[in-house]
This record gives sequence, C-alpha cells and structure tokens, in this order.
Amino acid sequence: MPKHDYDASKLKHTNKRQEEEYRNFHSVLIVTNDQLSFHQTPFNPTGFVASFSEKKIEKGKKYLSSIMTKKKLSLTSKGSYVMLDNGLVKLTILRPQGFLTGIKYGGMDNLLDLQSSESSRGYWDINWSLPGGEDRYHLYSTTFLQDLMSTYNPSNSSITVPLSIDMRYILRAGVSGFYCYAIYELPPGCRAFDVAQTRMVFKLRQERFHYMAISDEKQRVMPMPEDLLPNRGKQLIVPESVLLVNPINPHLKGEVDDKYQYSMDNKDGGVHGWISSSPVVGFWIIFPSQEFRNGGPTKQNLTVHTGPTCLAMLQGTHYIGEDIMAHFEAGETWRKVFGPFFVYLNSTPKVSNAHSLWLDAKKQRLLEKAAWPYDFVSSPYYYTAKERGSVSGRLLVQDRFVSSSLLSAKYGYIGLSIATTEGSWQTESKGYQFWVQTDSNGNFTINNVIPVTYRLHGWVPGFIGDYLDNAPITVSPGSQTELGNLIYVPVRDGPTVWEIGFPDRTATGFYVPDVNPQYVNKLFLHSPEKFRQYGLWDRYTDLNPVSDQVFTIGVSDSKKDWFFAHVDRRGADGKYLPTQWEIKFKLHAVSNGVYKLRLAMASATRSNLKANINDMDVKNLVFQVLNLGTDNTVCRHGIHGLYRLYSVDISSSLLVKGDNSIFLTQARAGDALCGVLYDYLRLEAPANS
Repeated sequence: MPKHDYDASKLKHTNKRQEEEYRNFHSVLIVTNDQLSFHQTPFNPTGFVASFSEKKIEKGKKYLSSIMTKKKLSLTSKGSYVMLDNGLVKLTILRPQGFLTGIKYGGMDNLLDLQSSESSRGYWDINWSLPGGEDRYHLYSTTFLQDLMSTYNPSNSSITVPLSIDMRYILRAGVSGFYCYAIYELPPGCRAFDVAQTRMVFKLRQERFHYMAISDEKQRVMPMPEDLLPNRGKQLIVPESVLLVNPINPHLKGEVDDKYQYSMDNKDGGVHGWISSSPVVGFWIIFPSQEFRNGGPTKQNLTVHTGPTCLAMLQGTHYIGEDIMAHFEAGETWRKVFGPFFVYLNSTPKVSNAHSLWLDAKKQRLLEKAAWPYDFVSSPYYYTAKERGSVSGRLLVQDRFVSSSLLSAKYGYIGLSIATTEGSWQTESKGYQFWVQTDSNGNFTINNVIPVTYRLHGWVPGFIGDYLDNAPITVSPGSQTELGNLIYVPVRDGPTVWEIGFPDRTATGFYVPDVNPQYVNKLFLHSPEKFRQYGLWDRYTDLNPVSDQVFTIGVSDSKKDWFFAHVDRRGADGKYLPTQWEIKFKLHAVSNGVYKLRLAMASATRSNLKANINDMDVKNLVFQVLNLGTDNTVCRHGIHGLYRLYSVDISSSLLVKGDNSIFLTQARAGDALCGVLYDYLRLEAPANS
C-alpha cells in the first residue's frame, strides 16, 4: 500500500503551504497559495468523517476570500453547481456527482457539448467484470459510489464495482488549463473482480470543434457525429468502421472513419486534442508522465474520435485483450493515483494561426514533463520529487554470433515494473511503470521513481526477446541506485542460417499494401502508417487470389514479398479459408543436431498456427498453437500488439541437403479478422555447426 493512511489531522500546515478544507455536500475544496483543488470524497476506507463547526467554516470562508482576491481565484456555488474561476478558465462542476459540466475559455461560454446530458460532457468511467463474467460499464458519480460503499456487503453478488474513487480537479492561478486526477482504492473485504478499462472523457461542442491533431503528421478535419448514422454512413464489418456515403462535409465523402485509426503508443504520444473555429480555441490533453498508464511504453491507446471526443485513457485492454486486465483477488487491497494529466487550453484571434495552437501545445507538453512530478498536488498518496528515487546504469548486449565483443544496447528501452517475469510488463496493470530509452552507448537514468521494489525490464531493437534482471531493485525516497554494466544475452543457440525481417516488435518491416480505394482514409494515403487504413486484410486475397504466399530466401524481399499479416484468404464464395505460407531455402549441408526456428510475433488474434518442415504430414509438424491471441490488431488497423516469442526445435533428420521448405499455416477458417503479425523469423543451425 502507498505511504500514508488518509487522516485529515495529518494534512500539512506550514508558512509556505497553508491549507484549509471547506467541505460541503461531500465535496472538498483545497485552497493553497496559488490554486483551487476540488475533489469528491464519496467514501473513506479509514472511517474518517469530516466534521466542522460553524466557526471553523466561517474561518475557512474568510481564508478563501483573502487568498482568492490576491490570486484572482474564485469559488462560487449556485444550487447543485460549483464554479472554479482563475480569470482565464472557469470550470462548472455538478455536485455531488462530480461531473464536469462546463469549461468557459477564450470567448466560448462552454467548450463542452451542450447537446449532451450533464453526465456525458466531462466524466470518469470504468469497464469491469466479475471473474469469468460479462463486461459491465459504470459512469462514476459520487452519489453512486457513496450508496455503494454505505451498503457494501461482500456476500451480495449483485453489488457493483467495489472501488472508492476520489476524483479531483485543480485550477491554478495564471494557468490556462486545469489538472485532473483520481485516487482509486480497493478497501479490505471486497470480492474478486477484474478491471478492463478506466478513463476520463471530454465531449466537445459539435458545432465548433472539427479539427483534431495527435501528431505532426496526423491532423485532419473530422466527420460530424451525424455522419455515422445510417442515412449518412454505412457500417462496415468492423462495428466502429463507417463508410461516409453522404457526410455533411462533402469533401469527406467516400472515406472511412474509425476511432482506432487514431491510436497511439504511450511512448509516441503525450499530447492530443482539438481546435475549434469561431473562436479559434485549442483543447489538449497532456500526459506529463506515462507512469500511471498500464502496459508500458508500447501499449496503444485511443486518443480522439468523431464526436468530437477527447480521451484520457488511463487503463485499457486495446491491442492486447484479456491478458492485460487487472485481476483483483477477494480481500485484496490496492491503491493507485491516476494522473494528474493536464487539460491545456489555448487560443488565437486569427484563423490563419490555428496551426500555431498545436505547436504551442507541444511546447506546453515539454514544460509539463519538465515539471513532473508536480509540487502542487495535495494528496498524501501522490509522491513528490523528494519522495522519489532514481536508477541508472548501462545496458550491453552479448551475442557471440553477431560480435565477439559486447555491444552497446543502442536506443533500447529500459524500464522498472513490478512484473517479475520476462515480458510480463506488457500486461501489468496494477502498479506504476517507469521507462526511458538508452543513448547510443546503452546508458540510461530513470528519474522520479516511486519508492517500491521493482524488476528491471527492457528490449533492444535488432535483437529478439526481452531483457530481465531478476535481482529486486528497491527504490527509496531520495535514493540514487547505480546498477553499473548490465548484460543482455538474447536467446540464441547457433549461427543464423537465414532471417526474415528486422526485430523491432512490430510488423513495419514487411509489405503493407495500398488501401482499396473504396475504403480510404486520406490522412494515411502517403503516411508511414499506411497500415491504419481499413480493410487491408482483404488486400491479401487481392494479391493472392488463388494460391498463397511463397517466400524464397536469397531471392524474395521481405519489404515487398512478405505480407504484413498472416490472415485468411477470401474464397470465390466469400468464405474465408486457411492460408499456408511457404518459406523456401537451400542448405549446402545438414549439420547433425537440433535447428532452431525463432518466431517473434508482433501480434496475434484468434489464430491456429502450425509449422511443418518439408511435408504436411503429422510427423513433420514441429509447432502448433491454437486460438492464439486476443489483440484484435488486424481489425483495429494496428501494426503490433502483445509481443510473443516462440522457439521451435527442428530435428536435422527433417532437413535435406539442397531445397527445403517451412510451411506456416494459419489453420483457422471463416474468420476475416484473425491473423498473426510476425516481427521477425530466424532459422539457427545447431550450436556445433
């Protein structure tokens, strides 16, 4: 459990950081010298109940007034609404539920969608389930949680998700935006349950926000929500994919809209949002740190989608599936702080300068990242810089079949996670993760690490597998742990006979076809992310209408001749058929012993994969796995998901001098969206070769 039990008597009161709490209708406003922090406290697991006399409340009000006058901060309440205002931004919060119903900024009375209900403009939600049960959805509100906790009975099977959620909004003096975070806590005595997803959602003004930006290359005018309805759009076989047949904006006619096309890796994101017209206002979600998001740096998350909707994804299963769900045992206790993330607002009086809002948002993200961890968060569960530590070292690679000397782990990824087995950081969802990229010499320093015991994980582009240092690393407040030289020995038994692709945990090195012109998204026509286009699984059939792919070592080019996804082939009757890929290669001699086939997979979805050597007879079957993966990478237009590595033994008795073949069979039939995305394949000769 984190460092302190919640006790109002332990809140700090110093000359530099004076705090007063004004509680009303189960809401809390923390006032410091330069900020307002409003949060909901529906349930307190320690049993503490706030109790203030009228005299103390009046004293608190006077203190609020003096501080807010000096800093241009104001708090007003009207009926069920609380308004926080710093002169630049005004927030309206519905109490006691805690819904964010209004954001006033830049000449716009409300940036949030007025056509949506007050519970559907700015809100937190969760997808959860009982073990083995169906997915359940809940919209967070204080009333809901308060009723839950006051009636919680572990033996009641109909009880809702047993989590205490403390949702908080921070408005600071002179800051053009506001901060959001939440403290999730699982009190003792709860039943077992699983969490798939939790996030905060912002629905913006439909008539104002039309332009989205998630990277320098990925920006565009988006469809209107009406365009997804049957009279304007046609739903395709992927439910989230809609062909725009009669959109309000005629320039978008014939394009496909799908929220998954705008997914981003955690390591590649950090800022995304929307720009409005008349007035020109930018709405941006900025992640100053990725430490509280699950799945590590390669976890893919949604960012924005037609609505206009802006998402702060904190925990999710997309592109991995059930393997990454957080499983809580009966009686388990847990606490985690999600955030804060920053909602940054900017504006310009000139439409011609609209793009500058994106450039400004990128700069602001760097400022927020440099300020992390924040020094203004008023929670005993949030760790300040002085309460954190650092870990540094140098990662080297030893592969005697590549070099007789140790190699620097150039631009590798190294991270701390509570996961204890190789690669399991990808599916870790309960703790915090801290990742950096090494420099050209393999050096790394991981700063601002929360004090817990971790394992050190990593991987290096150009080498297969996962690095894991099994020695526990305990970080304490202010500690500076120096690990020295660390050596990663990638899995290998013998010299390379042949290899296909480049090991980087994605399928980007293989052939990604052009999109069928009927299903284009113009944003990705000339993009390195052309894999984001809809329907590429059927392009395999277009390229191989009768027979399957044959790849000849030494002749074929993996960038042109190896389809990026091993999918089914559509038959003449429209049914999807198993596919059998062949790898042809020559051996000048066969060494006695065991050859190794390394299959590094970037993703897998509902795949039945088999490998045969030189014959399809059962005695030549060397590998088989059934129903592999729930990544859904094919239908969600991705290029990687959950990384897997298989090592397959091949007896030399199955090989011959001269021509040989390995057959890789996608044996599942009738599934347009199943598939394996290979990262890299390598055949190794026996070690004594």
